[in-house]
Amino acid sequence: MISPDSDIHVRVRGLRFNFGPRVIYDGVDLDIPRGKITAILGPSGTGKTTLLRLIGGQWRPKSGTIEVDGIDVHKQSRSQLFELRKRMGLLFQSGALLTDLSVFENVAFPLREHTDLPESMIRDLVLMNLEAVGLRGARDLYPEQISGGMSRRVALARAIALEPALIMFDEPFTGQDPISMGVLMRLVSTLNKAQGLTSIIVSHDVKEVLSISDYAYVISGGKVLDHGTPEAIRASRSEYAQQFLHGRPDGPVPFHYKTAKSYTDELLESQA
Repeated sequence: MISPDSDIHVRVRGLRFNFGPRVIYDGVDLDIPRGKITAILGPSGTGKTTLLRLIGGQWRPKSGTIEVDGIDVHKQSRSQLFELRKRMGLLFQSGALLTDLSVFENVAFPLREHTDLPESMIRDLVLMNLEAVGLRGARDLYPEQISGGMSRRVALARAIALEPALIMFDEPFTGQDPISMGVLMRLVSTLNKAQGLTSIIVSHDVKEVLSISDYAYVISGGKVLDHGTPEAIRASRSEYAQQFLHGRPDGPVPFHYKTAKSYTDELLESQA
């Protein structure tokens, strides 16, 4: 883990969570350093998005604790949790823009919902955030009129509208063309440095995420398989981590479903 004297923004200890008999997390510990970009890597279905929902208090763990700024998320009252969430931003995997609102109105939405700022100041803040993501010129367009990459950038402008200290990215690069992906990567890195944000990126886009991260965790099977700097992750001795990092079709995670019989035996059975 990161050294105890570091400034930890999110601290996870002994996290256990399951869906019925399916174990998602089995005693996981994580430290997310303040002001850095931390990647949570792992294959699809391993619980990366679940982790963000647990940090945000949407779901409750079976056991263990999650602290944000030293506050135990799951011991807060509903009103206290809502206040804590104002210090968090979330970029949804799909962007999740409100389709009946323009780009401008989507970014303005959290400001109108959670502040008493005058309309003139909201206008300036929205234009400033759209300028930061390069889409001030698209302010009057609707989600159906912009590309998928642009939608993610609008969603990013909305996620930072309340100036959160912590922002969580749920598969931000999935389905993006190389240009859109490059733009998003630059935005995430630039905003993190310029605003001193703590960023958590959950993804299975290994190369892209490691190129902008300060620290990374590889998670699967309810456990942390490895963690460290991007350089340390790339040099990991974990066979599973290496299989995942290099996209090998077979290894600790088998190509065939675990309950499959011997292929030869099954063929002979069909001929009997």
